[in-house]
Amino acid sequence: MAVGTGRSLQRMMVCAMLIGWSALLFADEPAVVDNSATSQQLKSIKRKPGSKAIVTIYEFRSAVPEIQVKAAQEMFVTALIKSGAFAVAERQRLNEGIMREKQLNASGMTTGDSGASKLAGANYVFEVVVSEANPGESSKQGNINVGGMEVSHGNAKDSIGMDVRIVDASSGLVIDAVNVVKEIESGSTNVSGVGKLLSLFSWKGKTLPVNVDGDMKSTRKDSVDRALRSCIEAAVAELAKRIGED
Repeated sequence: MAVGTGRSLQRMMVCAMLIGWSALLFADEPAVVDNSATSQQLKSIKRKPGSKAIVTIYEFRSAVPEIQVKAAQEMFVTALIKSGAFAVAERQRLNEGIMREKQLNASGMTTGDSGASKLAGANYVFEVVVSEANPGESSKQGNINVGGMEVSHGNAKDSIGMDVRIVDASSGLVIDAVNVVKEIESGSTNVSGVGKLLSLFSWKGKTLPVNVDGDMKSTRKDSVDRALRSCIEAAVAELAKRIGED
């Protein structure tokens, strides 16, 4: 009975290890609302009473190939709106949206008088450029071997930088500028030789009834888009502070 019990426990150990391994490999995470530190920073901006500064952005430029300029510009507009500090004037898709609506109204096909109304003029124009990227800024790697099982780990850091110029729409003068930098971290972990370590253990003098081995490798890298959004939100928070103080 004792031998049978020992073998049962051994099988349970093997099954538990296999189940745990599978859970690590196939784990999934649901989508969540962005609750990053910079997003919280935007939410914490105090909404001042009265009219808001009207702002717009015509062009978002990037010297980093991985960044999609159109998507980055949408991120910037989203951050401006989330801050609650600005009234954002649409300038990118006038013909696809606002002008069509105005034409419909002017022709008498819709109610109201939007066709005769003028568009709001911007007080400030933001000029944004992702101006720097520093791949492989730093890296570290190490490993440890215990009874034939080897665990290795490494990490590396890159960085991107963004510059935002504030242009007075009345004078065309650049009145201020903001620059932010964000690190992009990546890491990897590898575990191998689990069977070699297990072979050193026994249950009441008996080895495991089957040969068990395993190998797992995981990698993690902060996405460029997430780092970009962090830069944008930090820049917008600073813009809200500076323009609000004018």
